[in-house]
Amino acid sequence: MRPVGAPGAPSRLDLERYELEFDENFGGTELNRDHWLPYYLPQWSSRAATEARYDIRAGCLTLRVDADQAPWSPEFDGEVRVSSLQTGLWSGPLGSPNGQHRFRPGLVVREPQAASRLYTPRFGVVEVRAAATDDPDALVALWMIGVEDAPERSAEICVVEVFGADVGPGVAAVGMGIHPFADPTLVDDFSVLAQPIDARELHRYAVRWTPDEVAFYLDRELVRVIGQAPQYPMQLMLNVYDLTGPGHEGRYPKEFVVDYVHGYRPR
Repeated sequence: MRPVGAPGAPSRLDLERYELEFDENFGGTELNRDHWLPYYLPQWSSRAATEARYDIRAGCLTLRVDADQAPWSPEFDGEVRVSSLQTGLWSGPLGSPNGQHRFRPGLVVREPQAASRLYTPRFGVVEVRAAATDDPDALVALWMIGVEDAPERSAEICVVEVFGADVGPGVAAVGMGIHPFADPTLVDDFSVLAQPIDARELHRYAVRWTPDEVAFYLDRELVRVIGQAPQYPMQLMLNVYDLTGPGHEGRYPKEFVVDYVHGYRPR
């Protein structure tokens, strides 16, 4: 049975009409700084406070949150800790409310950031091959946000979001969808769908983004289609969160293993 949604997306992801433009296979031992900024929304905190912790070995990236890691922005996000990579960045001046991903009211720039666009596609396919964790205090995700060169260009496409508490040996609840934020042309459409996979193993999660729709794929099979789409460039956000805060006697490190991230443009 075909997944519910708009009829345009193919039931299996076919890349024949696309060409690879963002080829991140995590070779070597160093992060490719032409691809990634190793911070998490540093305009609302600082680069020092949001610098990612990670390892690269055997062709895989492991993002991690360690037991001694501090919250990234206690002022605005409480005790949440995160290690994240992103492919674009900018902010307004110190003290201004202007910056990417205004996730709550009252945000103020604490460290101005120069504009950087390392990879900011407009339409195409984005795919990650990754293994989630079953740590009940962790969340792993790949999402895309508008570059927000205008306030309304701020929507999110969530490629994949997995809470460790929702991971079992034969099934996982996988989040995917669109959040409009300040984009008045879109409506919120986000789902968490049970999938018959062991998400602790490597799986491929992808979106096929066109001017008319966003289609979501798991291991290149269609899962759902949303019949609306952002119309402006977006950047990638790849991260693992610890949702408990310092001092919690849980499992450490929290880890998100990523084999590759690929971006394709239409031929």
